[in-house]
Amino acid sequence: MSSATPHPLGKPLEFLDDRIGLAKLVKKNIRKVFPDHWSFLLGEIALYSFIILLLSGTFLTLWFKPSMQEVVYSGPYLPLRGVHMSEAFASTLHISFDVRGGLLMRQIHHWAAMLFIGAMTLHMLRTFFTGAFRKPRELNWLLGTILLQLGLVEGFTGYSLPDDLLSGTGLRFIEGLLRAFPVVGTYLSYFVFGGAFPGDVVIPRLYPVHILLLPGVILALITAHLALVVYHKHTQFPGPGRTNQNVVGYPLLPVYMAKAGGFFFIVFGVTALMGALFQLNPVWVYGPYSPSQVGAGTQPDWYMGWVEGGLRIMPNWETHVAGFTISWNIFIPGFGLLGLMAVVLALYPFIESWVTGDRREHHLLDRPRNQPVRTAFGVAGMTFYGLLWIGGGNDIIATTFHLSINSITWFLRFAVFIGPVIAFLITKRTCIGLQRRDRERLLHGRETGIVMRAPNGEVSEIHAPLDPEEAWTISSHDRQEPLEVGSGVDAHGVADPHFRRRKLRARASRFYFSDQMQVPTKAELEAAHGNGHGHELANGNGHARELADGNGHADGTKQVGAGGGSSRSEH
Repeated sequence: MSSATPHPLGKPLEFLDDRIGLAKLVKKNIRKVFPDHWSFLLGEIALYSFIILLLSGTFLTLWFKPSMQEVVYSGPYLPLRGVHMSEAFASTLHISFDVRGGLLMRQIHHWAAMLFIGAMTLHMLRTFFTGAFRKPRELNWLLGTILLQLGLVEGFTGYSLPDDLLSGTGLRFIEGLLRAFPVVGTYLSYFVFGGAFPGDVVIPRLYPVHILLLPGVILALITAHLALVVYHKHTQFPGPGRTNQNVVGYPLLPVYMAKAGGFFFIVFGVTALMGALFQLNPVWVYGPYSPSQVGAGTQPDWYMGWVEGGLRIMPNWETHVAGFTISWNIFIPGFGLLGLMAVVLALYPFIESWVTGDRREHHLLDRPRNQPVRTAFGVAGMTFYGLLWIGGGNDIIATTFHLSINSITWFLRFAVFIGPVIAFLITKRTCIGLQRRDRERLLHGRETGIVMRAPNGEVSEIHAPLDPEEAWTISSHDRQEPLEVGSGVDAHGVADPHFRRRKLRARASRFYFSDQMQVPTKAELEAAHGNGHGHELANGNGHARELADGNGHADGTKQVGAGGGSSRSEH
């Protein structure tokens, strides 16, 4: 008889293995390899912030009362004692001053919301600038776009629940947007607010949306997003041993799970520290909401500041048609900006794929400098966003720096169109300059500062070969040539019915690629290292001959090596 004691989990695990093949599933995924780079932590910060939101939000639901019924405050905060307010605002004060740890949890919840949207935004920017949205990850990019939009809505609904003067002003902003809809705007406003603003039902209606509907949808989309990451395998930055056919990094268990678990507690600790030390949304200072009052210097949370800026700098354009007033000054910046962001983000992967004609799968990321037009578009969009953000605080800027608010507004009306163009041109030229420098380093090596004089009197500078890993990183991208349009007729003289579309596509392709500095071909590298072009390479011809094939992109996986140390490669 065996003396071994059966493990208490043995039977349940055996049951699951017999029914769903648990052992095979776990064995396949538990050793899955994930690459290691600091920028990948941005997505993890977003995920962990959402978990913190769920935990802290559950705590707050135990005491918050989503009711707009009027009560008289009799709590410990003396300046508001005896003031009429809604139960929602009174319960927020109760959480802040009476519940042990309540104020800390409120601030952790609010800071986690800020961090969640901020991390999502930075994560999408990293994805955009490195080309991680390309085939086969277009669907995951769309999921990320939807998650960002839902995060904005979720943040706004939570911001509105306390029913203080600041959040009430935000709801008045929404009421104005709804009324800006032609013809049906008034009906929409009455439906949402249950009558004339502010009504007495909007907080009870927002509450289940904030704590149930939107979190459930976001959780489902995050699950689908992570499942696609696992299915497609993670992208990785170029380097020795890294190709489109493998992943070089660390296995899920034990390395990655240990690192991810530790990073969660770091994010949680930093968020708790921010909640404890940095005051956020002190609703007792603002007081309860009153439709007759607006706080001076009212500002929304940072992620809605750009929409607020659009409203503030938009000219007073209105159209009167058949007795109806169409308020373009509200409709365009309110719904137009949010809609523009959603549409542009959703369509960009497909637009770039159409322009470049690239239908291949990509698992290696781009260096932003190697895609000057894409990078320039991204910086132009960030400039547009930043200028609108400044517009959202034009009153604060005017009072702080003693400027005319009208001058700031008129400056921004022009700057939001001119600034992105200037940012685009500067960024594109900067990227091309960096490409030119990389090309020179590949061809001639690294400058050593040593100048030698030959017996015949010729003076040359000694260039040392680049480090193999650096050279691999610089050269591991494809040569990108503009598409050719042809003559528009085939060999039999028949006109191409799609010639105009192809011509437009070729023109867009030239716009993307005509100014790029191409990576050197193998022949160019050999010629440069053979005659020196006025330079001398130390230690012979260096390594660059192994770094480029006939198409000019990296082909030296075996020569350079397939990742050393503790990294693993998953094929």
